[in-house]
Amino acid sequence: MATRAFSKSKFPILTSIRIQNLTKNSITRSPFLVKPQIPPVQPDFHKPISGFKQYHDGRPRGPLWKGKKLIGKEALFVILGLKRFKDDEDKVLKFIKTHVLRLLKMDLIAVLSELERQEETSLAVKVFEVIQKQDWYTPDVYLYKDLIIALARCRKMDEAMKLWGSMRKENLFPDSQAYTEIIRGFLRDGSPADAMNIYEDMIKSPDPPEELPFRILLKGLLPHPLLRNKVKKDFEELFPEKHAYDPPEEIFGRC
Repeated sequence: MATRAFSKSKFPILTSIRIQNLTKNSITRSPFLVKPQIPPVQPDFHKPISGFKQYHDGRPRGPLWKGKKLIGKEALFVILGLKRFKDDEDKVLKFIKTHVLRLLKMDLIAVLSELERQEETSLAVKVFEVIQKQDWYTPDVYLYKDLIIALARCRKMDEAMKLWGSMRKENLFPDSQAYTEIIRGFLRDGSPADAMNIYEDMIKSPDPPEELPFRILLKGLLPHPLLRNKVKKDFEELFPEKHAYDPPEEIFGRC
């Protein structure tokens, strides 16, 4: 009875242990089982990690980089040098001989445009004179126009008219934007007679005039009814569908 009880109680335990050993051996010794290989993670230092701020690589960001990446290094060096010596005429002339004259065509034009944008008009005039002496230079109305507009916006009307005269000697006519800025500049300085001279030149231009210069004159010549009436008459002939505003008579008298 004792052996029978022992066999009944012990046998299931031994069989279960044997089955567990068999399953373990079969799993570890099975030739069909391949260990999964996890590829090593390669960190990408160019992508920002979540939770961490992206590092700065030292390059300018924003409008500064967008505006200056189109200008060459030598052109930027020349711009900074001219601005550094702009208060000393002798140093500016020496810098022009040693650095500006050796620039290529596109760099010279880039220097001129950047100086105009920064309203360094005196330096821009010097660079324009250098451009005029180059072998590749041909009279260009757009080079004149941009520089004249920059001078007019800085209220340097004498220098602007000097360039205007040399432009007309080369038989070049500016566009409506140049006429508008020059007329506005003279009216701002209180010189309606000079503004009317530019207006007469605009009427003789081979290109048809636009509406904006007339609007500027009609507004700026309100204290001068006789001059304004002449401009108004031409405006109504050229633009019959447009309307010229007349202020009340008690402000400027009868126009």
